[in-house]
Amino acid sequence: MSSASRPSEQPAPRWRTHGIARRVGYALLPGDAFSYILHLRPREWPIMIAHTSIGFIVAVGLRAFLHGDHRGAYLTALLSWVGCLNAGTLALNSAFDHDDGDIGYLDAPPPPPRHLAAVSIALMAVGQLIALALPAGFAVAYGICFAMSVAYSVPPVRLKAVAGADWTINIIGVGVLTPFAGWAASGALLRPEGTWLMIGFGFLFGSLYPLTQIYQFDEDRARGDRTLARMLGVGASLSIAAGAAVAAFLAFWHGLFLAGPTQLSRIALSVAAAMWVVVLGGWLVSYRRMTSDQHKRGMYRALAAWAVTDIAVVLAFAV
Repeated sequence: MSSASRPSEQPAPRWRTHGIARRVGYALLPGDAFSYILHLRPREWPIMIAHTSIGFIVAVGLRAFLHGDHRGAYLTALLSWVGCLNAGTLALNSAFDHDDGDIGYLDAPPPPPRHLAAVSIALMAVGQLIALALPAGFAVAYGICFAMSVAYSVPPVRLKAVAGADWTINIIGVGVLTPFAGWAASGALLRPEGTWLMIGFGFLFGSLYPLTQIYQFDEDRARGDRTLARMLGVGASLSIAAGAAVAAFLAFWHGLFLAGPTQLSRIALSVAAAMWVVVLGGWLVSYRRMTSDQHKRGMYRALAAWAVTDIAVVLAFAV
């Protein structure tokens, strides 16, 4: 057969070839198995592990944490909250979004496998059973977030598509209840400074969440999702993010006042606050000239500022 008469080979889709890990994963696992793993978005797990750990570490103190006290409760909490609830929530979101473009923690997403929604809910249900082995506060927080995850993604409710409701759910679930779950898992009583820390993180995720949506405007518009950031526009979203970040650090400073400030704690929170000023200030100045890819890089810079804040909070409240 001549080369002209041979059927042309179709190149593999980008979602199968985007990086060595995908090429290996799809070669080793049958069918859509590796797509299920990708939609759990493992790139986000370290961030959620750190955020869940904050409450636990501040509750028991850094020294006790490093010595391995309460290790079983800590690892069980991470398995339940991060491995089941958070991963399942993100996969459930993917099951109904059908994104073609890059999304948070997952570039070139594969088409959602047929049973992704059912697997996601089953994974979260397993996490709820695991949560029952921990103190009641953890299990209750898990149940609240489980219900919010379903309401956030699944039609006909799908609060993700309702401007303001999407923001509120993420403030409560990721911002407030995630560090609370870590604290509750330790079995320690919630102290006043802990309450203000969780209020602060609620505001801080209120700042971060619009930043995760700005570069996805085209995807949201195509689906008809009226997210808060899309309704407000880039400039107003960034302004709200800046105001929420200010409120977050006011809450952190109030908590620090209650706990008793030290030189280290003042320096740590000041460094974190300065990083947010740099990230959001530069974004506010430049956003009119920025492309979607540049907005995406801005989101990841904000995530880096969040990571610095987690470290600062440990140094300020747990040392």
